[in-house]
Amino acid sequence: MDAITLLKNDHKTVERLFKQFEKAGDRASVEKRRIVDRIIEELSVHASIEEQYFYPATRATVPKTETIVLESLEEHHVVKWLLSELVDLDPTNERFDAKVTVLIESVRHHVEEEEGEYFPMVRAQLGRSALTDMGNTMAEAKKSAPTRPHPRMPDDNPANQIAGAIVGVADRVSDNVSGLAQGGVTALQDLIARITRSDPPKVSPTGSKTARSTANKVRRTASAATDGVAQTSEAVGSAVTSTGKAAKAGVKGTATSAARSARTTKSTAKRGATTTARTAKKSARKTATTAKRSAKRTVAAASGAK
Repeated sequence: MDAITLLKNDHKTVERLFKQFEKAGDRASVEKRRIVDRIIEELSVHASIEEQYFYPATRATVPKTETIVLESLEEHHVVKWLLSELVDLDPTNERFDAKVTVLIESVRHHVEEEEGEYFPMVRAQLGRSALTDMGNTMAEAKKSAPTRPHPRMPDDNPANQIAGAIVGVADRVSDNVSGLAQGGVTALQDLIARITRSDPPKVSPTGSKTARSTANKVRRTASAATDGVAQTSEAVGSAVTSTGKAAKAGVKGTATSAARSARTTKSTAKRGATTTARTAKKSARKTATTAKRSAKRTVAAASGAK
């Protein structure tokens, strides 16, 4: 997919969520919370792939975009702080709607500048092939991108690729924490494998010799970042595997303990039942003997009376 088309589709998705929020009633706190959670996820993923791939590649190959990229990074930074404050804010809080309104205004301004000025400059400079290659890379990166805002995380390349890989795994484990007991470890390993297979964005160098040299440098830097991601992901994978084994061992140990406890309880119950039966039998015999003796005395007494 064309990189610009992919980003514009993200913009449309977020705008639909903004309109849903604006149409929600003043008392629709549950609905607003649901919408804001979706907004947080969509914007977190979108910002991540822009910062990791689109911004550094276009800044290096498209003239006069450096200032735009730097301003966009700052706008992202402000948005991520707002998102981080909204993550746990109760929708009934008096500041909730106000924060979301400021967020919406900030993002709309950002989108207007990107689509009105930045994207046309990129499209005019880069060919369809380069944008398609970059779009495919970004689409794949979305599968493992962070789903929550991290305003303190680096937003420049290559540090953001390495940090994003680790944070993305952590976010998705947190999002699906119950899945660890139901094959979540395997799913997480698949996610790490996708990260290690991610290729740096391919951008065809065009324009001046300086631009081509810069583009090649970006590709080398991105490639080095990918190697770093692979090493980091391998370490994370080992940790996850160890955690999974420990969890499995813990479950097995608990099951063994439970089985032992059940056997002990069964044995105790059996002994208790045997003891109770013996006691009842003795009591019955004693009662029968007492009744027999009483009957004899009664008969004897009746005979004497005659």
